[in-house]
Amino acid sequence: MNLREDLQLIYDWIPAGSRVLDLGCGDGELLAALVEHKHCSGYGVEIDTDSVIAAMARGVNVIQADIAQGLQDFGDKTFDVVVLSQTIQSMQDTEIILRCMMRVGKEAVVTFPNFGYWHNRMQILLNGRMPVSERMPYHWYNTPNIHLCTLKDFELLCGKNNIRVLERAVMQGNKKVGFLPNLMGSLAFYRVG
Repeated sequence: MNLREDLQLIYDWIPAGSRVLDLGCGDGELLAALVEHKHCSGYGVEIDTDSVIAAMARGVNVIQADIAQGLQDFGDKTFDVVVLSQTIQSMQDTEIILRCMMRVGKEAVVTFPNFGYWHNRMQILLNGRMPVSERMPYHWYNTPNIHLCTLKDFELLCGKNNIRVLERAVMQGNKKVGFLPNLMGSLAFYRVG
C-alpha cells in the first residue's frame, strides 16, 4: 500500500472495521485502502464525474452528490468516522457541514491547508499578494478555497459548536510538525468528536 502522506495519516487514525463516510472522496484512494487493508466499510461522496468513475474503478461505493446537500440522506450516527480531507475550505457553509458530519458520525477527521503557515504570511507581508503555495496552488481569482483558516480558527469553530478536538497533527511536506504548528505547518489534521 502506497498512500499519499496526508492520506496515510488519516488512514492511521481510522480503526479497523470502521464504517466510514469519505466526503469529497476524489478517486477513492483512501476508502479503497481502508476497505482492503483494514476491513472497513462505507461510502464516498463526490461531485466530480471523473472522480466518481475513478472511485468506482477502485471498487469504492460512491455516491455522486454535492456534500452540502448530500448528508441529509444519512441517519444519525450511521458512521464511525466521517472524513473531509482538504475540502472544508471550499464549502459554502462550513459550520453547517461540520455539524452535519458530527450528526452522521461518531467522530470526524478534517484536514485543510493552514493559512497561518509562515510561507503564506510572508507572501502577504513581503509581496502584498495572496499566497500561492504547494497546499494552496491557486491564485485569489481562480481558487476553489472560499474560507481560509488557521489551526486556531478551526479550534475556535469546534469550541463554538461543542466539538472536542481528540487529536491534532500538522504537516509540512511529508513531515509532521511539532514546534509552532500554526506557524510551521502547511496542512492541518484534526480528529474530532
